[in-house]
Amino acid sequence: MTAIKIHSAAGLGTFIQEIGFLPLLDSGIAGYSADALVDSDCRYVVFPDGGWDWPLWKWKGPIVTDGSCVYGKFFAGKAGFISRQWWPHFYNYRRTHYPTPAEGSIEESILMTLRESGSLITRDLRAACGFTGTNMRSKFDSYITRLQMSCHIVTEDFVYPHDKHNREYGWGWALLTTPEQLLGRDACQCEQTAAESVNLILDHLTKHLPGASREQIAKIIR
Repeated sequence: MTAIKIHSAAGLGTFIQEIGFLPLLDSGIAGYSADALVDSDCRYVVFPDGGWDWPLWKWKGPIVTDGSCVYGKFFAGKAGFISRQWWPHFYNYRRTHYPTPAEGSIEESILMTLRESGSLITRDLRAACGFTGTNMRSKFDSYITRLQMSCHIVTEDFVYPHDKHNREYGWGWALLTTPEQLLGRDACQCEQTAAESVNLILDHLTKHLPGASREQIAKIIR
C-alpha cells in the first residue's frame, strides 16, 4: 500500500474510488484497511472520563449516503466499502458463488421482510422476523452476515439515538436494505461471467496491493 494518511471523509471517499475495495478494519494484509490508512488522530481513542471519539467511524455515514460506494460485511464477514464502479462485478461474482436463499428458509424470510419494508434498522428487522428470545441476537446477526456476504443485503445509512440536547450518541444502528432497492437493478447488472468478474477484481487489486499475494487477496474477496 502507498504510504498515505487520510484526514477526512472526503479523502477516504476519493481513495475508495481509486482502489475499489476497502475493508474498514484489519484485513489480514498489512496496511490494507481504512483504519490503517487514516491519520492517527482519526482512529479510536478513549478519554480519561470514559468517553470516546472515532472520526473514522463517524465518516461511514456520509461516505455511504453520498452514493459513490456500497457498504456492508463483504470481506470474510467483516465490513468494508466497494465503489459503485466495481460493485456490478462483485455482485455478479458473489451472487453466483453463494447459493440463493432456499424457498421457505430463514434467509428468504428475512429478505422478504426487508423487501416489504424497503429498509429497516437491524434491531427492527430482527424483531419483525421473530428473533426476540434469549440469545437470538447473535443467531440473527449470523444470518445477516451471510446475506451481506452474498450481496443480498447492504447498508443504506446509520441511525443514531439522540440525547436530551438532540445530540447523536452511541455506536448507531445499521439501516439495512437490498442493493436493488438502494442502487436500482441496472446498477447490479454485469455483462461478464462470474469467473471473468472475479479475475478482473483480482487483477485490479493485485496492481494496488503489490505486497500481497494473489492468494491473500482471493481469501478476502472469496
